[in-house]
This record gives sequence, structure tokens and C-alpha cells, in this order.
Amino acid sequence: MMLTAPGAPPAFHLLAKPTGPICNLDCEYCFFLSKEMLYPGDRFRMADELLQEYARQLVESHRTPEVAVAWQGGEPTMMGFDFFRRSVELFEFHRKSWQRTNYTIQTNGVLIDEHWAAFFKEHGFLVGLSVDGPREIHDAYRVDPRGEGSFDRVMRGYEHLRTAEVEVNVLCTIHVANQDHGLEVYRFFRDDMGVQFVQFIPIIERTTETLLPLANLGWSTNRAEKRPLYVQAGTHVTDRSVGPAAYGRFLINVFDEWVKRDVGEVYVQMFDVALANWHGEPAGLCIFSETCGLALAMEHNGDLYSCDHFVEPDHLLGNITETPMIELIASDKQRAFGEAKRDTLPQFCRDCDVRFACHGGCPRNRFTQTPGGEEGLNYLCPSYKTFFHHIDPAMKLMSRLLKQGRAPAEITELGAPEAG
Repeated sequence: MMLTAPGAPPAFHLLAKPTGPICNLDCEYCFFLSKEMLYPGDRFRMADELLQEYARQLVESHRTPEVAVAWQGGEPTMMGFDFFRRSVELFEFHRKSWQRTNYTIQTNGVLIDEHWAAFFKEHGFLVGLSVDGPREIHDAYRVDPRGEGSFDRVMRGYEHLRTAEVEVNVLCTIHVANQDHGLEVYRFFRDDMGVQFVQFIPIIERTTETLLPLANLGWSTNRAEKRPLYVQAGTHVTDRSVGPAAYGRFLINVFDEWVKRDVGEVYVQMFDVALANWHGEPAGLCIFSETCGLALAMEHNGDLYSCDHFVEPDHLLGNITETPMIELIASDKQRAFGEAKRDTLPQFCRDCDVRFACHGGCPRNRFTQTPGGEEGLNYLCPSYKTFFHHIDPAMKLMSRLLKQGRAPAEITELGAPEAG
């Protein structure tokens, strides 16, 4: 059986949050901690009945050979080992003979032991592990509810994953504590941890002038009473946020090291996505695509939201127990959400020579003004312009290599052309 609706996409990406925003860490920049306020008094655990419905609908809504099953939080491992064993059983039961399920989970790694690692290995999980760099950088903001750093516990979890040969993708957030340490952070991942897959995510905590003092203290409801619910509004950013130009400098420092020695050995999502855009292929990442709307989030109770960064009342599409998820995804509301990324792009961006690589970036960060006073410029525009111009010669060379049927990694032997 297939679930479908007029205009429904053949596939989509859905982050499921079985514990909602509940987490065993209290990272100061984690805006999702405040989402607890959306469900006052809730126990924040996905019920088995919903898990069954979710598995059935997710599989039946896909008309593609591969179905991505993605878990996030809060901290999803707090659901316990049996929940995930049950989830795999359900997805394997519902998938068609011609379909394959690809499992991913984003975790802080604190609870990972040899049993978790063996389970992830057995079922081919790709584990996204949140690490911000070496100890002193990581512990700047990634703390537990007592304010103590989490680095040592995360590394213990990582060692279990590495021993079991689980595929690990490090997710590193970039903020004021590490924005000037690009090489140090990158080399730590490559040399000390030995990881091959890295994502860099800029921390931009957007808020209003009124809420800024509270926001600077952190979004957790555990630290004090009357914390604000984080929503994408305002033109101010917290003290922790990466600088509008600093993110670009960070990426350039990493890129210049990577392009000289690590192409084909270490995979940095930002660089892979850029190469796809230079080569004229789909970016594969919503923030650098012309439109968005195919990367959604589902809460622990089945509420479906337009995007993981817009889990807020205005972007609630409905609940999958009341309306099939594919109808919500194909709804006029969600289509308008995705097309607004293109339709609201300022003329300044439309005329930009690197628009093809950026497309205005994520709508959540488009809250500044263009030099001419247009609203809707991305806060990171200075970073994107600098970075994309810098990598242009190398990207053109790697694209030419691909067109010749050669590996982009040959650039390390040929020598990267002088940066733009």
C-alpha cells in the first residue's frame, strides 16, 4: 500500500523526536530546550501506538527505494534501548521488498555504551555525534544541568562507537567560543578522533531586544523560571552566536587545509554541497536549495512541523494520527512555506554572483537588511560571499575533473588553484 496525495513528493526527510525537547544535557545555546513549553505537563515519551503509526505512514508515504528513518531530540537515547529495537522491528515489517531503510540518530553520546554501539552496528545506523571541538571548546557551552562539561562522557561514548566500527558523522556547532579556531577544531576531528564525516552548523540565536538579556542566559527551562519560548523572531542575536563574518573565516581556514590534503579522505558536508552546486547538481541540503519544505520535524505526540527550526505554533501542520503525514506534507501551507524561500529573496540576492551556491540560505537567518535597505538578507551573507568567492577556483577545477570522469581528490596532487 502507498499513501499519497495530490502534489506529494516521492520522498522527504523527517526528524522524529521521541523525547521531544527533553535532554540529559543543558547546552546553553540549545533553543530546543524551550520547546517544553509547547506541551506543559507532558511526559515526553513517544507511545508505542504512535511509533507503530509513524513507521507505517513513513514507509507507505515513500515512493522511492530508500526510506530515511531519522531520530533526534532532545536526546533520543533517553527513550531506552528497547524503544529503538522495537522501532527497527516495525520499520522492517512495514517496508516493501524493494525498499531499504536507512537509520540515522543524532545524539550527544553520553549514554552510548558497548550495547548501544553493537545495536547501531548491527542495523547499519549512521550516528550523528555532537562535538564542538577539543575539551575546552566543547565544554564552553555543552554542559549538563549542573553546569559541568560533557566532553569526557561524549568521548567515552565515541570510543564505544569506534570500537564497534559504527559509521559516525560529527556535528559541530560554530559559535563565539570556536569561531576563531577552525584549524584546531578540524584537526582535532581528523587527527585526534579519526573521523571522516563532519558537519558544521552555525549557532545563530535570533531574538528580540526585549528578550535578549534572558536569551543570553540560555534557553533551558531548568535554569530559571519564566524562560521565553524560542521562536524565529527579532533582529538581535545572543552573545554566543557566531559572528556574521566569522563563520566564513572559520570555513576558509578549514577548507584551505582540506583541499590540500584531505579531499576524498575527509568529507565535510559544506564542501560536498558546494561542489554539487558548482557542478550543476541538486545541493542535497535544504538551506542551499532554491526552495525548501521537504525537511520536516515530528514531535513525540505526532505533531508535524514545517521544519526542525520552526517547531512553533505558527508552523504546526497537524497531527499524523488525525491527518496522514503525506497530506500534511503536500498541503498548501507546507508548499507555501517551502516556496517562500525563493519568492521572498531580496533583489540584492537575486543579482548576486554566488546566488547559485547559496539561494539566500536558511529562511530562519534572513532577518537583516541589504545595503539598499531591503528586508530579508541572511545574517550570514558576509560569510557566504567571502567563503564562496574563496573556494570558486578550487570548485571549478574539481567540477572539471568530474566532467572528465576523474576523481575530485586529484586536486591534492595537481595543487589547488589560488583562492579567489
